[in-house]
Order: sequence, then C-alpha cells, then structure tokens
Amino acid sequence: MQEKAMRRTIILTGASDGIGAAAARQLAAAGHRLVLVGRSPEKTARVAAELGAPYHLADYARLIDVRRLADELAAYGPIDVLANNAGGIFNGGETTEDGFDKTIQVNHLAPFLLTSLLLPGLIENGASVIQTASAYAKSAPRLDLDSFAKPEGTSATRSYATSKMANVLFTRELHRRYHEEGLNAVAFHPGVLATNFASSTSSFFRFMASSRLVRLFLSAPEDGGARLAALVEGRAGADWPPGAFLSGTKEWTVRGDDDPALARALWERSEALLGLPPAP
Repeated sequence: MQEKAMRRTIILTGASDGIGAAAARQLAAAGHRLVLVGRSPEKTARVAAELGAPYHLADYARLIDVRRLADELAAYGPIDVLANNAGGIFNGGETTEDGFDKTIQVNHLAPFLLTSLLLPGLIENGASVIQTASAYAKSAPRLDLDSFAKPEGTSATRSYATSKMANVLFTRELHRRYHEEGLNAVAFHPGVLATNFASSTSSFFRFMASSRLVRLFLSAPEDGGARLAALVEGRAGADWPPGAFLSGTKEWTVRGDDDPALARALWERSEALLGLPPAP
C-alpha cells in the first residue's frame, strides 16, 4: 500500500461547514480516522453523525475552549495530521473576552495555541500541520508586532489580511523550528469559494458571500475541500513542499518573507500574548 493511501488519524478544525465539511466527507470516503472540531453544536453534530466520526466543540473566540480542546484531543493518541482550518472574519474593533481582536484571535492566536499545546505529540509522531490561509495574506501590510492583536482602529479587512499573513509566517517558522525533527507544515489558499465564512461581518466579504450574482463566479466549497484533502493525504517533500504557502501547486510569498526574523518575532510575540513558555 502506498503511503499516500495509508489510513491516518486526522484532526480537522472548522469541520462543521464549508471546505472543512467538504474535506471531511472526502477524507472519510477514503477511510481515514477523522476527529472533527467545530463551533456550532448543531452543524458539527450533523456532519459527525453523517460520517460516523467523533467530534468536539470549541469557540475560538474563547481561549479557554482551545485549552480544553487540546486536552480532549490528546486522548486520541498519535495524530498524523492537524488541519488548522477554522477561521472567519468579524467586524473591525470587535474584541474577545481574552482582550484580542476577534479576527486575529480566531484565525491566528487560537490555532497557534492549539498547535503549541499539541506540539510534543505532533513532533514525536512526525505529523503534518496544514494551515488554511488565504490569498488575502498577500495584501497585508507589514506586521506591527506591538499592535497586531489589538482591536482599536482596525478594519475588518485589515485584521483578516493580517491574520492570514500571520498564518503563513507561523507555518514558515513551524517548519524552520521542527522540520529536522520530522514535523511538516504547509499553508494553502483554498480558492475564492461560495461559503458562509463572512456571515459575522458587515464588510464587503459578507456581500461577496451573500450575493447570488457574485456566488455564480465563486468556486464550490467542494473544490477547496479537495485542495485540503489532497494536502492531508499527500506526502511532504513528494506531493507538497514543506514550509510553503501554496495556491494549487504554485508557491506564493507574503510581505515579510524576506525577513526570517519577523516570523521568529511573531512566534515569540504570540507565545507572550498567550502566556506560553518559550518553545525551543
């Protein structure tokens, strides 16, 4: 049996809708062991029942939920793939109970925390960490690490672009730190899709998501799900380049890629904001 077809244990966040649910259906059909994570009790339970998979609930706008989730996921034993797919866009200036810009927390700080808490087991098992990013990462301004997680005076679109650039830089640094220990990481753009991810914002993204005319020109969630599923099933170094930011098979760059110290600084700043001990 080829390695690409081997049955794997996959943690898939953002699995209740959109590309997460689409990828879950495709991976379940291939026989993989899925553990689904979602925010909506009803939607997550529905997808889990359809696929016969266990599921867990977590609201990424509450970091206490993420810490609990990490404890629950550790009970599954060795993890082959952590797919950090959960995310969204929220109104500019919206603050979480933890005191951070909501879009930054949900898209970057929460998956950074979950990955960090699961990191020893991921390294030990030679796992892959797959991060759903966005082409919008390419439009983000250079990171101001002193203020990037603060909600004051930040627009929804700027917070979203910043969070997606942080996803890419986090992936770069995860690769730099742990690739030699067997961990593989990749970030990808799933495409411009007709999903409900912007339903919690009044920005133009909501217009794109709700306009019937615009949606005629958007790809189906199944297309993005197929891109995610292909990375999950693929082999790092053979089917995709570890440490990369991909759109299809093309490697993209973001502002800051010419400064590896920025990715290291983002990692350290994220640890400090989350109260994590410095990682080696």
